[in-house]
Amino acid sequence: MDVLFLIGRILFSLIFLFSSFAHLSDKGAMAGYAESRGVRPGRPAVLGSGLVILVGSVLVIFGIWTDLGAILIALFLLSAAFLMHRFWPEKEPMARQMEMTQFMKDIGLCGGALILLYVAWELEGDLPFTITDPLFGV
Repeated sequence: MDVLFLIGRILFSLIFLFSSFAHLSDKGAMAGYAESRGVRPGRPAVLGSGLVILVGSVLVIFGIWTDLGAILIALFLLSAAFLMHRFWPEKEPMARQMEMTQFMKDIGLCGGALILLYVAWELEGDLPFTITDPLFGV
């Protein structure tokens, strides 16, 4: 059963790993989108968030300070949900629906990161297939 935890960690983190590559390689388009959503300056925000999810996903995938990786991912998701995917001011129904879908995806994935954080702290030294124990002892 321990292998399920490893597979789950990898699958959960892949979306952030691939997204970090987009943040770091397609900065211009992503910065433009961020600024269109009111995040200024867009370029540093895109680079910073790309680095946060890159580090977070690598930590979770390899089991190095899994709790820190989960925290980084959760913080990214909360900020993305509330800064980038505010659906409530949208007037056009299709745009509102698309942003609501992205908002709910971010919130749901944040819940997954918080579950991972809980498991990392609850199992502490017994996390399967990890390189280190959690960074923060709770």
